[in-house]
Amino acid sequence: MKQALLIIDAQQELIDGNKEEDNVFDKKTLLNNINLTIEKALISNSMIIFIRDKDVASGRGDGFQIHQDIKIPNESKIFDKEATNSFYGTPLLSYLTENEIEHLVIMGCQTEQCIDTAVRTATINGFDVTLVRDGHSTKDSSTLSAQQIIMHHNEILDGHYNVEHFSDVRSAQEDLFQPRHNNYR
Repeated sequence: MKQALLIIDAQQELIDGNKEEDNVFDKKTLLNNINLTIEKALISNSMIIFIRDKDVASGRGDGFQIHQDIKIPNESKIFDKEATNSFYGTPLLSYLTENEIEHLVIMGCQTEQCIDTAVRTATINGFDVTLVRDGHSTKDSSTLSAQQIIMHHNEILDGHYNVEHFSDVRSAQEDLFQPRHNNYR
């Protein structure tokens, strides 16, 4: 089975914040788990794809770049997007299809926006998904804390399905590139 690690919006200014915006919740754990999962992806010979949001830092400068603490493998692919949906207006879907990817491991920012959308869109486009439970983050909203948002999405996306394909939520410490989806079919 061909697999890919999809790291969404793990950009300097989004993770660290700026004068107007706070940093994401538990950013140190997020960055450590991204690096851990990249290592696992390399060991499993999985593709590594980064998505950058052009809204972050107005799409330019250091703030727009992938966070400086993330160890980006040379063979990684990087796509830029303008929408919440990583598949919309980008070559992501065709790239995954051309490379016969069947399973996506997803992590990054922000939980209730780009992460939620990517998981749901991936399942309807023929991919099984593993969402990294402790590998996505966000900021407090006016009604919920970031931690509540993350916990809620881990709960509702675990087992989310579109008949043939669904999502599984697992921690970064688990063997993410040994998917369990077939155990549930």
